[in-house]
Amino acid sequence: MKLHLALSTALVLASPTIAFAKTPAKAPAKKADVKPNGSVIASGHALATDAGQEIIRKGGNAFDAAIAVSSTLSVVEPISSGIGGGGFFLLHDAKTRKDIFLDARETSPESATPEAYLDKDGNLDRDRAENGPWSAGIPGLPAALVYLAEKYGRLPLSVSLAPSIRIAKEGFPLYPRMINGYNERKAVMDRYPASKALMHQSGRDPQVGDIFKQPDLARTIELIAAKGYDGFYKGETANKLLKAVSDEGGKWTPQELGTYKVKLREPLRFDYKNWKVATAPPPSSGGIAMQQMLQIIGGGWDLNKQSKVEQVHLLTEAMRRAYRDRTIYLGDPDFVKVPLARLGSKEYAAGLRATIHPQKATPSDLFIGQPAPLEDDETTHFSIIDQEGNRVAATQTVNLLYGSGMVAPGTGVLLNNEMDDFALKPGTPNAFGVMGFEANAPKPGKRMLSSMTPTFIENDTDVAAIGAPGGSRIITEVLFGIIGYDQGMNSQQVAAKPRFHHQWMPDTIYAETDALDPATIAALEKMGHKVTVSKPWGNLQTVRYNKRTGALDGGTDPRNPVGKADVQAPVKQAAKAKAKAR
Repeated sequence: MKLHLALSTALVLASPTIAFAKTPAKAPAKKADVKPNGSVIASGHALATDAGQEIIRKGGNAFDAAIAVSSTLSVVEPISSGIGGGGFFLLHDAKTRKDIFLDARETSPESATPEAYLDKDGNLDRDRAENGPWSAGIPGLPAALVYLAEKYGRLPLSVSLAPSIRIAKEGFPLYPRMINGYNERKAVMDRYPASKALMHQSGRDPQVGDIFKQPDLARTIELIAAKGYDGFYKGETANKLLKAVSDEGGKWTPQELGTYKVKLREPLRFDYKNWKVATAPPPSSGGIAMQQMLQIIGGGWDLNKQSKVEQVHLLTEAMRRAYRDRTIYLGDPDFVKVPLARLGSKEYAAGLRATIHPQKATPSDLFIGQPAPLEDDETTHFSIIDQEGNRVAATQTVNLLYGSGMVAPGTGVLLNNEMDDFALKPGTPNAFGVMGFEANAPKPGKRMLSSMTPTFIENDTDVAAIGAPGGSRIITEVLFGIIGYDQGMNSQQVAAKPRFHHQWMPDTIYAETDALDPATIAALEKMGHKVTVSKPWGNLQTVRYNKRTGALDGGTDPRNPVGKADVQAPVKQAAKAKAKAR
C-alpha cells in the first residue's frame, strides 16, 4: 500500500500540463552536407525493393519509388498489407527541408457503432470484429499513392505503378510466410468465394513455390494508374467494393468511400542525446510512447555505462510506464484531446523516472488501468533515401493475417480488418488482447489507434530512416533501432539487433531466443521481473546516409528471408526526368 501510494504521488506530481522545454539553440553548421552517393531502399520483399530502384533508374525520386514499393508490397505481401488497407508515410522533402507526415489510416464507416459489434448477450462479437465486411474500415492506401504522385513525385502514376501491375499479372513464387498465414486463416478465407478462388489457383491448397497471379488486382491498380483517386474511390472499383460489402451483410456508403482523404499531420519531434528525432504523431501511439521511453532513459542514465542487467531493467521500466499511458490516453486527435504536451514533456518523464527503483521491478498492477497484451506481427515497412536527399519511412498494414480474409469479387482487393483496432467495447480486449477506452471508440470517419512508427533520426553526421511491423512491438523495435545507431552500429547490425519487449500488461519481459543469456534472466528474475522467452519477431527495415561522405547503407531484418536492402549508384538522368502526365 505504501509503495502504491508513493508511486501514485510521483505520477500525480508529474502530470500537470506543462509546455515543452526550450530547445537549445543550434550550433553553426560546421560543413555543408554532401548529397547521398545514389539511392538506398530496404523493404520486406526483394521484388518491392527492386521495383523502387527500377523507378529511380527511370528518373523518379524517393516519392515515386515509394509508390512503386508500396504498391508492389500490396501485391507480394497480402498477408501484411494491401491497397485494401492503410498506412503512415513520413516524408522528407530535400528541396524545402521539411518533414511531412501523411496519415492514410483507414476510417470508420458510419454503420460501425459500438452496438453493431455486440452479440445478443451484450458481449463483443469477435467474429464480426475480426472477419468479413464489418471488420473493414474505409481503405486509405490508394489515396496516399495518388497524393504522393501529385504532390511530391516526378513521374506519372502509370510509370510508378507499372512494376506492381506487371507482378500482379505475371505472378511471383509463394513463400513460407504466406502459406503459414493462409493455414492460420484458411477457415475464414474459404468462407468467401473470391478469397477461396484466389488462394486455390492450382485447384488445391497453395504450396511454397506456386506462382501466385492476381489479374483482378492488376486491373484495379491499372484503374488507379489511369484515373488516380477516382480509379479506386469512385466508378468501377468503388461499385464492386460497395456491392461486395453489401452482399456479405456489411454497410458502406458511396459517400464515405468517395470522400476519403489522407490527412497531413505535423510529425512528432524530440531530441535523444545528440539525435533529432521526427516520428509518427497520433493516431499513432508509437511516436509519443517512444519519446517517453527515450526521455525517461536519456534524462537519467547512459545505457552504454550500464551492465546488461541494468540496461534491460531500466528499459523495461521505461517501457512499462509508456505503454500504460498509451492505453489510457491515445486516440484520433481529430476526435479526442490527446495530452501530447504533458506526455512528451521532460518534466513528466522526470516524474516517471523517479518511480523507477534501480534494483527492483515495479509490479504493473500498481499502475491504475487495464491490460494491453501483444498485437500481431503482420504489417510491413520500407525505408528509402534517394540521391537528392529525399527520404521516406512508410509503414502499411491490413491488420490481421490477410486482413478480414475477404477479397471483394472482381477487384482482387483484400479488405482490412482494422475496425478491431478500435475499442469496439471499451475495456474489452481486441484480437491481440489490446485494451482501449472511449478515446479510441469508433465514430463515423474516425481513425483507429495504431502502433505504426515510421521514424527519421539525424545528427551532425548521419541521417537514417527506420520502421518495422510487429503490432505493439513496433515501438520497441524502433526504439532499439535508435539505440543501435547511437551505439555506432551500421544499418544491417541495427536490423539484426536482438530484441526484448515489455508493454505494461501482461507483466512480463518478452525476449527473443538468445537475446538474454541465462545469467541475465536469472538476475532479472531476482529483481522481480518475469521473463518469457519467445520466437523472434519483427521485420525492421532501415537505411542511412553519411552527410560528410555521402555513403549509403541499408539493413533488412534477417528474421525475414525474403526482404532486401539495396544501394544503387547515382542516376544521371534523375534531374532531367520528364514532368508527370496530367
